[in-house]
Amino acid sequence: MKKLIFVTGGVCSSLGKGIAASSIGALMEARGLSVRMVKIDPYLNVDAGTMSPYQHGEVYVTDDGAETDLDLGNYGRFTNSPLSRANSITTGQVYQAVINKEREGRFLGRTVQVIPHVTDEIKARILAVGKDPDVDITIIEVGGTVGDMESIPFLEAARQLLHEFGRQNAISIHVTLVPAVSGGELKTKPTQHAVKELQEVGIQPDALILRASGHLDEGMRRKIAGFTNVEFEGVISGYDVSHTIYQVPQIYHEQGLDSFILKKMNIESRHADLRPWKEVVRKVVEPKRHVRVGVVGKYMELTDSYKSVWEALYHGGIANDTGVEIIKIDSGRLEGELADIDGVLGTVDGILVPGGFGERGIEGMVRAARWAREHGKPYFGICLGMQIMVIEHARTVLGWAKAHSTEFDPDTACPVVGLLEDQVDVRNYGGTMRLGKSESVLKEGSLIREVYGAEHIWERHRHRYEFNNAYRADFEKSGLGISGLTPDGGLVESCEWPGHPWGLGVQFHPEFKSRPTQASPVFKGFIGACVIANGGKSVPGSAEARLGSTDPREAKAKAKAGEGHAHRA
Repeated sequence: MKKLIFVTGGVCSSLGKGIAASSIGALMEARGLSVRMVKIDPYLNVDAGTMSPYQHGEVYVTDDGAETDLDLGNYGRFTNSPLSRANSITTGQVYQAVINKEREGRFLGRTVQVIPHVTDEIKARILAVGKDPDVDITIIEVGGTVGDMESIPFLEAARQLLHEFGRQNAISIHVTLVPAVSGGELKTKPTQHAVKELQEVGIQPDALILRASGHLDEGMRRKIAGFTNVEFEGVISGYDVSHTIYQVPQIYHEQGLDSFILKKMNIESRHADLRPWKEVVRKVVEPKRHVRVGVVGKYMELTDSYKSVWEALYHGGIANDTGVEIIKIDSGRLEGELADIDGVLGTVDGILVPGGFGERGIEGMVRAARWAREHGKPYFGICLGMQIMVIEHARTVLGWAKAHSTEFDPDTACPVVGLLEDQVDVRNYGGTMRLGKSESVLKEGSLIREVYGAEHIWERHRHRYEFNNAYRADFEKSGLGISGLTPDGGLVESCEWPGHPWGLGVQFHPEFKSRPTQASPVFKGFIGACVIANGGKSVPGSAEARLGSTDPREAKAKAKAGEGHAHRA
């Protein structure tokens, strides 16, 4: 029979349920099992697409164009679980589906109620994710905190499934907080109350993950086990990691969580193979070199606003055996006559401008792009970051001082970036952008083609504005390389600075597909270029190895003359 693992949270939010669920998934896969991941968000929004980064962090996009919670990004980085809109369940989706069925008369005139109609919809969506015959375990993370009004229908659905499947086929793992009070004394009472709240909705947790800053000793874990009716072996210390979240699977494994889960669910498996995770952690803890990357954006004060970008940069570092220090630069700091651009950008080895929406900070990003181009500093623009390259080139090289995007200046006389044609009459902003996986064709001899080592690639998109093709000929004549197009040639997917050590912009979001064990090729290449910029040695997959020279400009010239050694990333 299929197996289910429910992961819930108590005491407070932001305890790391997503990392916990992802790490459990990684451990189950290391045991040779096939895993599927589900995230439940109790908010009434249909998806995360219209939510501000200040409200909900980044929006993670799947291949099929779903705009989801950032925890699906963790699932994608930690596990091999395929991710689509089916893996994200929200209250808005559930109630919308139930109401639509009622309007269609599918309930045969019966009164529509939370139980059974809403809970049945939730259960059906959970079970649909793991319906394939090769799936062994579905891991369901219930967002929010036990006790929240919004979570009640989902917890009731979980309770029903736990009862229907039986304790050997469905288990509950509860993540709680063990806080330190004045003097550093740890308190177990919040955890006791959190478990009591879960029990009040009819769910007895099988395991507890206790979040605390430090490791919890055996005595405290036994005390909690006694008060909560949880076996001692199932009480896990989820202490803060010292270097990287990719240590968490090892931390759980060392405490026997994966063995405990398999025993509870009566599953036989091979011994856990954690060698890939150990190698990832080794490269994070003991890298051969270090680089500093300046990320110029507008949500720098929010850790989760560019979560996938941060992780993809670290993945690029892992692929180059290089430690990556991220310098977060609010683009507003680069605006105004008194801005010390040399002082801010001169200390980093590479500059990345990520995606974003809204006018604030745009001029600072344009300045950053110009500084990188003129100073030969590696530059990587993602989505908005590519459009910034286009605006900067139009103003500085072509001399079009008023060049802009119609997103920021609807009345600009020189709209080098404009609204997609199919977006012109859109009035409903939910799920209407260019979203999901799309094909790009890469120009022979271009930097991006060398980075990917392929002519055709598939990456995920999330944008409404696009390079304006009316100006394409002007840009190409003036030196901006148009290096990636859609198969029909209608949309520009990437552009670059010929003759520059490493200057590349892409309209898509490669960060969404990057993993610690398999970095995105373009992030791998960017960090390799940063290594060269700070005088680092040649490493596999870097720009230096790709071009066959320690000097990037000389290597580029040799590559054009056919003398360089071509390395496929």
